[in-house]
Amino acid sequence: MPSIFSSLGLTTAHDAINCGESPSGRELVFLVDGLGADVISKFADVAPTLAHMVLHGKITTSFPSTTATSLATLTTGEMPGAHGMLGYTVQVPRSGGRILNSLKWDERVDPAMWQPIPTLFERASAEGITTTHVAAKRYENTGFTRAVFRGANYKGANISTDLVAETVAALQKPPSFVYLYVNDVDSAGHSDGVGSDKWLAALKYVDELVRTLVEKLPKGTRIWLTADHGMINVDEKVILGQDNDLLTDIAVIAGEPRMRHLYLSADSASAENEVISRWESALGSKVRMHTRQSAITAGLFGPHVSLDAAERAGDVIAIAQGNLVLLDPERADKEGAMIGHHGGDSVVESSVPLLLHSV
Repeated sequence: MPSIFSSLGLTTAHDAINCGESPSGRELVFLVDGLGADVISKFADVAPTLAHMVLHGKITTSFPSTTATSLATLTTGEMPGAHGMLGYTVQVPRSGGRILNSLKWDERVDPAMWQPIPTLFERASAEGITTTHVAAKRYENTGFTRAVFRGANYKGANISTDLVAETVAALQKPPSFVYLYVNDVDSAGHSDGVGSDKWLAALKYVDELVRTLVEKLPKGTRIWLTADHGMINVDEKVILGQDNDLLTDIAVIAGEPRMRHLYLSADSASAENEVISRWESALGSKVRMHTRQSAITAGLFGPHVSLDAAERAGDVIAIAQGNLVLLDPERADKEGAMIGHHGGDSVVESSVPLLLHSV
């Protein structure tokens, strides 16, 4: 996004991916939630329009490979350690164990304080670039939208004809930038799995949407299609604390099934080491464990981690490997019913495409 905004003349942005100057001053980023880089070649017959787009490159997402974190990274141009969106759910520091679900939000949390980095939309608008966010109407006033999409003109659209119409309208007058979002592929992957009939129908829908955009967008518009994460189908489930002692010394569970933030009941290095030893003993190579400090030192959340961001991370972080999910016992039915998952550090989950087509 900084590179594409740079192509439109944003003076504070740097072109790191060789976009060059925008041919017509019209740029569209189409974010397809859940579309992994592996999908393009594997399912080319279902998505011929996508298959014929130019692969500008493959992108490794920030960690964890989940929507809230990836979209904040995309729209700020900063890594999670700076923007502070460290996962699907995290504990709110000094809240007595309250959990913030980043996508559903909590009215007690100020979005602009939780995510303080100016968005690229804010920066671009200040320099006269028209920025528009086109997505389902239900997202318009959420805390998450206010945290990571502020500065963009929101245009709510629930059906494909309206999504296309709003996108076309927003790109009429250059310099203009549109961020278009759909979650059909992600939703179908979670419920039915990657490669299922429902998922294939969702992929076909996205392909047809791109084909329509190619036909209707103003001449010279560049379409950049990318995603926030890939997805794997899981086949091994562990319910934390059920027939195991994995919840010993743990007060709060957050994150998601492929990546857990674990907040301990005792604040000490020995407690952290005991939890890690217990988990590694039970799960072996099926899990990768970090203390908060070792995760920061390893650069898991980027090269710089603010004090606010650090306080939100789990005392211990558990990353599921292979096709394992780590289920919260209070949500095991819902989490366990999902076939497709993401959030981990596997190549499939954390590799997304960057496709390009010039209209």
